[in-house]
Amino acid sequence: MEKLGFHKVSNNPGTINHNQPIGPSIHKTLTVVNCPSNAIALSNQIAVNPQEFPNEITYTRLDKLFVYSIARDPNIPPGSVGLSGSIRQWGKWSLNQKVDVRTFGFNDFKTPQIYIKSVEILIDFRQKSKSHSNPINHDELIQQFVNSYKNQVLHPTEPITMDFKGQYYSLLINSIQTMDISGKKFGDLGDRIDNMGLLIDQSEVNFYPSNDSPINLVKKDNARLMGSFRPRENKIIDPDFKLDSLGIGGLDSEFQEIFRRAFASRIINPDLVDRLGVRHCKGILLYGPPGTGKTLIARKIGKMLNTKEPKIVNGPEMLSKFVGESESNIRNLFKDAEEEYKKKGENSGLHIIIFDELDSVFKQRGSGKSDGTGVGDNVVNQLLSKMDGVDQLNNILIIGMTNRLDLIDNALLRPGRFEIQIEISLPDEKGRYEILLIHTKKMKNNNLLDKSVDFHQLAKLTKNFTGAELEGLINSATSFAINSFTKNDSLAQVDDDIKNMKLTWEHFLLALNEVRPAFGVNEENLTELLPYGIINYNEAVDKILNIGDSFINEVSNSDNERLISLLFHGEPNVGKTALVAKLALNSKFPFIKVLNGDAIVGMNEPQKINYIDQTFRDVYKSPLNVLIIDKIESIINYVPIGPRFSNDILQVLMVYLNKKPPNGRRLLILSTTSQYSILKSMNLVDIFTKTINVNSVKTLDELNVVMNEIDFMDDRSRIEICNQLQRLANGNEVINLGIKKLLQVLGNAKFSNASVNEVVENILESHT
Repeated sequence: MEKLGFHKVSNNPGTINHNQPIGPSIHKTLTVVNCPSNAIALSNQIAVNPQEFPNEITYTRLDKLFVYSIARDPNIPPGSVGLSGSIRQWGKWSLNQKVDVRTFGFNDFKTPQIYIKSVEILIDFRQKSKSHSNPINHDELIQQFVNSYKNQVLHPTEPITMDFKGQYYSLLINSIQTMDISGKKFGDLGDRIDNMGLLIDQSEVNFYPSNDSPINLVKKDNARLMGSFRPRENKIIDPDFKLDSLGIGGLDSEFQEIFRRAFASRIINPDLVDRLGVRHCKGILLYGPPGTGKTLIARKIGKMLNTKEPKIVNGPEMLSKFVGESESNIRNLFKDAEEEYKKKGENSGLHIIIFDELDSVFKQRGSGKSDGTGVGDNVVNQLLSKMDGVDQLNNILIIGMTNRLDLIDNALLRPGRFEIQIEISLPDEKGRYEILLIHTKKMKNNNLLDKSVDFHQLAKLTKNFTGAELEGLINSATSFAINSFTKNDSLAQVDDDIKNMKLTWEHFLLALNEVRPAFGVNEENLTELLPYGIINYNEAVDKILNIGDSFINEVSNSDNERLISLLFHGEPNVGKTALVAKLALNSKFPFIKVLNGDAIVGMNEPQKINYIDQTFRDVYKSPLNVLIIDKIESIINYVPIGPRFSNDILQVLMVYLNKKPPNGRRLLILSTTSQYSILKSMNLVDIFTKTINVNSVKTLDELNVVMNEIDFMDDRSRIEICNQLQRLANGNEVINLGIKKLLQVLGNAKFSNASVNEVVENILESHT
């Protein structure tokens, strides 16, 4: 390694043992005096009396932070240390002040990466009166710097005054990347003062003009140096930032998109931004179901950036009952950013404003969705002007969150405002697994999790759980674990054995029965739709189920069909609702929603339209969705007399029945109707992918199958019932009764202990 110069790192002859401190350890308190000569000041060293430190001492650390090489000068009084003006200004020392000075060795570095791999330096003229734009050779400048300061320990933010060809220049160490002695292991590029390193011949040095400096750096051939863009004075993102440190699971792709679109232009230097002619992103809008982590993401973004503390605002807080106060509240949010931008321009720090519940304030202007007073419109106008008005600010980033993207004014969604709109959807299985690990990390570290807990399996069992619901699931499991240690005679006291408590797999299974996802399957509601189950009384029932299963497979796996809709029609009580409920359960889709007349009873027409609109928005949030629209004629307010139906509701349904779900989402619609001819006259039938007719029970064989299936009476009685119905038919249709009605008749007969004759009579009455 000697050929790389790693051993020759001292201003004095000889070599240094990299595993040992340099010379004896000495600690003194010295008095600050002025630097004795320009030569020492330009060498970036501190001056001490030769009696203070032995000759083998090369480096000292001032106030446990600032590392400098030593220059020995007999003109410095004993007990004093000579510091140049730039050093005193950097360390905030004044003349005659006491300063802690102690020896510094290689063992005092925190990591093995002690050598400078690369260093960025801002350069400007020391005296503004002598500034010019004449070409300055970049390569010669670098060579002069390395020759002057080789083997010195440099810090980010450190000022240096350098003489180059008879003119003084002010240098500022902007950032440093370090490496180890092998030259293969590197530290992070950092601008913190403790990210120090030793300058050697192999260090890569790059100079950049300071902000607004006329310095003209050129190559050897006098061509303007294309790499002479000045770096940012304030790095937006911490170089040590890692995505894992955010503590948010399942959102890697969303974060990568946010970084690419919102921060790519902010991490490059301002000169390159000017040359590209690009504008920074000013707004990010996060939308999606409640509980998926939108607010958490916004807060984490604010914390990971090297910016001022974000201003977090709940939308309704902006509104005031006083005239003009709401608009003033908006203006005040941008006041600090405006003042700093006027002073620093593109080098201004980034100001982040986080708006929660954005849709509650910034609704569509001039519509019924606004507040009707005009205040809402004024607030929207004020935000529009601040984000992308005449006096544009380039140092702001607004992060908004909403559950209802459709309510927000369209002008806010165009480029230049909230141009980045990212859906934070329900986490997939991998995301749920990551979220579960994050929320149970503390339990695991404290040995409170039993080995039986399988988070991979739990992630599979929690389809369509949001992050908030997963946290609720863990809280529920914890409550079951604590409850197992409560005393029998008092719910408010726990056993002493609770110190041995661990959450087991059984606790999580109990919690799964208690915590249900908002966008999941409510099996209890579905089973209510088929109280008698499915009775295959003829081949047609099996055929309908097989057709339904084929469409389930198609919508699940087809590359082209993201939307399939089926219409089941037939006479009332023939079992249409039970069949669609059975198919929905067979699908195993994670989200099943039921839309029927019961859900909208008592609502006026606008309320019904909003409910239908929200229902379809809900079924777009899961990867696989089933929507059951039961008795579709009741949804559109159909009646045989008077106003026949609601055209507005009909149009909304027709739009959504035709509308494909977003990419990555699939929807199966199962509808039922007893008014097929009416729907056909409304042109509603043609919208469905397929219509399926459901017939009633018509033959004695089918009747016998039903009675056998529910174990109705004995074999002899069942035969007698069929014989009597056959004789009474007189060659006409024996029976034409919906399965639901038939089961009600037989159920009533069973519990009333009716005779065969009474059963036959009840069946004929129902048929009539």
